[in-house]
Amino acid sequence: MRTFDGRCVVITGAAGGLGAALVRAFRQVGAHVVALDRDEQALQALQHEESQHAKTAVQPLMSVICDVTNFAACAAAMAQVTIRYGGIDVLINNAGISHRSAFSSTQVEVLRRVMDVNFFGAVHCTRAAIDSLRARHGLIIAISSVAGFSPLIGRTGYAASKHALHGFFDSLRTEVEDDGVGVLMVCPAFIDTGIDRAALGPDGRAAAQARKTTGTPTQPAQVAIAILDAARAERRLLLFGATAKAAWWLSKLWPMHYAAMMKRRLRAEISSD
Repeated sequence: MRTFDGRCVVITGAAGGLGAALVRAFRQVGAHVVALDRDEQALQALQHEESQHAKTAVQPLMSVICDVTNFAACAAAMAQVTIRYGGIDVLINNAGISHRSAFSSTQVEVLRRVMDVNFFGAVHCTRAAIDSLRARHGLIIAISSVAGFSPLIGRTGYAASKHALHGFFDSLRTEVEDDGVGVLMVCPAFIDTGIDRAALGPDGRAAAQARKTTGTPTQPAQVAIAILDAARAERRLLLFGATAKAAWWLSKLWPMHYAAMMKRRLRAEISSD
């Protein structure tokens, strides 16, 4: 069982939604949390909120403005963390964006943007932190999705970025596990965060169509606690919620039925395309 009291935990995309919930969850167990996000105002709001509710034993929240698509910025952020805390014990690659649009009407730049944030953002931060994680027998957590192991209509770029995370981190695990570094993949279904409300449309502007969901969207705090528990238990995969578990097995055992069911429920998202 891992413990996080006094450990340094770096969270990307930390200023809202699941990221902010992860900040709170790990701080509640005594971790020294570093919040990374490109949104300066949102980071300041998070830092102010945490200063009002922090346990006295926990150091003030450290926040760093960082665009994860820029490797130099990621390297500089990890260097700041190392100066402050001596190293990194946990890296949570949470930063992400989505899109809702049929591939045939989607500009390639939109797909590249999604891949840059969701996949290369995680690669950049992990590469910048890997030496410290190895030295401290740390833990890497990658926030994937049901779209990381199954098809998702209207989100070809998003699904590609999440599938890529699995290939990358499952392979990376084979390189670092003998050094005591753990890798946890997290696959929730729909979470009630701002990621889909801020989803890109086919031209890179905000998506016009409302999001359709399968099952009841989960609150970020619930997912954050489940991630904390899975990290403690050294798990490799977390399928959060009944929808994610059903999707995992159905997509593997009856893939044609899964795809047909998913299309029926979500096709309306791209009907105007």
